[in-house]
Amino acid sequence: MQTRYCESSLEPFPSPEHADSDGLLAIGGDLSPQRLQCAYSQGIFPWFEDGQPILWWSPDPRCVLYPSQFKTSRSLRKSINKQAFTVSFDSVFEQVIEACAEPRTQQSGGTWITSGMRDAYCRLHELGCAHSVEVWQGTKLVGGLYGVSLGRIFYGESMFSRVSDASKFALKSLCERLGAQGYELIDCQVESEHLLSLGAVSVPREQFIRDMNMALEADDGFSSWAEGQIA
Repeated sequence: MQTRYCESSLEPFPSPEHADSDGLLAIGGDLSPQRLQCAYSQGIFPWFEDGQPILWWSPDPRCVLYPSQFKTSRSLRKSINKQAFTVSFDSVFEQVIEACAEPRTQQSGGTWITSGMRDAYCRLHELGCAHSVEVWQGTKLVGGLYGVSLGRIFYGESMFSRVSDASKFALKSLCERLGAQGYELIDCQVESEHLLSLGAVSVPREQFIRDMNMALEADDGFSSWAEGQIA
């Protein structure tokens, strides 16, 4: 399947329906901006570790979050008010991706966000396709997330939190901003209890691709992702 985000010179990906039961679809290739945009526009994303070839995935079912369905629980609202967060967009993209790449626990020795992945998404950011949400306490970066935006769909990649609920506030802020621009879909890739608690749901891959294709037909509507802040 080719889309307007796929250059004709690129070797095509297999159709997502050919992915195995775990969602693995293809092996190899590169992380050029052109290939990444083409992959995302077909519901495919890279996920691999150091020492592995590039692995491309299209899981079934797919975890998605509709911005209007984000769940702000009473406890989350209290935590957000207590922490006194502010949020910005695209102000320190490289810092966000570096923070997302940090091991989550002291026992964890590695990360799937390899140096090659970081470089690839920074190139996408320079081209205006990858974006970040940053959460602050004063001048301290305490949480955030990043992902890829094509048309009016946001493909979430990773988020981090250095204080309680900072990443939740990042996602809440993203949903509010995307919703205001007519976005109807955030791709969360694979479900987790954390995402489900925030309103994400799992849908069949066929439904995800159908909704994604509709979202890809529109322009994103942003004059600049970096404009403005939400207190």
